[in-house]
Amino acid sequence: MTGTSRTGVLIVGSGIMGSTVARLLRDADPALDITMVDGGRPIGATPGLHLHDLDDPTLWSRYNEQVATGVQGLYTGAEVVRDIAGSITGLAPGMFHALAFGEDAEAMPAAALAWNAGGMGVHWTAATPWPAGDEVFDFGDPERWAADLDTARRLLAVTPAAIGPTPVGRKVLDVLGRRFEGVGPEDRRPQPMPMAVTVTPTGPMPRTAPGTVFPPIATGGDPAFALLTGTLATALLTEGGRVSGARLRRVADGVESELCADTVVVCADALRTPQLLFASGIRPEALGRHLNEHAFISARALLDLDRFGIGLDALPLPRPGEFATDSLWLPQNGAAQPFHGQIMNRTYIDEAGRPLAHSVGLSLYAPVESRPENRLVFSESETDLAGMPRFTVEFGYSDSDRTLIDRALDQVRSLAEEFGTFDPGTELALLPPGSSLHQTGTVRAGGADDGTSVCDPDGRVWGFDNLYLAGNGVIPTSMAANVTLAGAVTAVRAARAVASSVTTPAVPLRGIRQP
Repeated sequence: MTGTSRTGVLIVGSGIMGSTVARLLRDADPALDITMVDGGRPIGATPGLHLHDLDDPTLWSRYNEQVATGVQGLYTGAEVVRDIAGSITGLAPGMFHALAFGEDAEAMPAAALAWNAGGMGVHWTAATPWPAGDEVFDFGDPERWAADLDTARRLLAVTPAAIGPTPVGRKVLDVLGRRFEGVGPEDRRPQPMPMAVTVTPTGPMPRTAPGTVFPPIATGGDPAFALLTGTLATALLTEGGRVSGARLRRVADGVESELCADTVVVCADALRTPQLLFASGIRPEALGRHLNEHAFISARALLDLDRFGIGLDALPLPRPGEFATDSLWLPQNGAAQPFHGQIMNRTYIDEAGRPLAHSVGLSLYAPVESRPENRLVFSESETDLAGMPRFTVEFGYSDSDRTLIDRALDQVRSLAEEFGTFDPGTELALLPPGSSLHQTGTVRAGGADDGTSVCDPDGRVWGFDNLYLAGNGVIPTSMAANVTLAGAVTAVRAARAVASSVTTPAVPLRGIRQP
């Protein structure tokens, strides 16, 4: 143990959620002492910069080859890696399957962990559809939900129509519009996908990442903020109903230290946040339970150009640095249309850059019931590659889930056939659990400390005065849509609660609606 230091607020995790908390706390108090720790190291020279925006051509190409598949789970490579890595100290920063980290994750084999500064926030597609209906967790206060959602949109720089629609993309939207005419309100008709990007006149469009949400992550320059990468929080230190700080371990050499903190916010992800709580002896009944992830159905159809009256020379070409010509959204609308659709269109070109064909990439997410038996089970004696309690994933689909998945498969087939050439044997798949990387529910919020939740609606862990959680694991509802924007709402709430407890502003906190 090398010694003890102190901070005002300790944030565990440097991804989108941690950066959102840091940004709002800094807006509330320019002098608040904030320390952020992450076990991973930066990818490239700048912490928290999205891989889409790297200057390194090798890293840039590798990322764009993976993201072009439209399958988040393939960020870790095309194959599910079951061999445990040799050593945590030699692990290059990036994404790794939970299996490769030594977890017993065969029930969710494509689940992955980001072992890098910026977490999943440097890898994500930046799709930010908003939840509606049963996805919403407003705890009886819809006005506050709307305000917090707006704050999350602002911080993530959500753009309503970032990639498309091109003229061909409009034809795809026309098909979807006719197919789902009268299903849902006007603002949830088929439309361009909202995305967390900065629109530029030409070239690639920068993605929102932790280093853009809270710039000191990437650029420094904030004397009251410290980012400790390659530094793993191995346990929270507790004293009665308070957390006094955390035990840290430097990954490179194993040196341990203690960091005292007035408040701790854990934003580690839906798998490692409950893991850290378990390692700290904080083990409420709901910890690790209600593990959820929507089922992921993926398909691709070649657009029948003759059917749609489109000439090859009329096919759109992607902007430099972008793989898709259109990023489109089919919103879920309750029982009548329960699936979230993400449509990524692409023009294939020859070596001379001339269009050859156009594909319509169809992904449907089917919501899965939130059940306590879907869970993470933590070991009292075994550890994973990082030396943390090894977990076993227990996850399966209910009969109702399978009925809905079959319906989604039928819908994808039917949609694909409307667009053109389609072989369901090779171009349609129900992907393995974990493939979306959208796990939720393992530290879910609730309205009462009744054993079914881990924290209150603001992310404060039941029984603790100064321990907060933020991120996708806090989401208590079954989600059909991508979960990042909804997860960011939990970060907005946690930041407001922390700010009100550690600051006494003379004016309302910027960007944070007061209770």
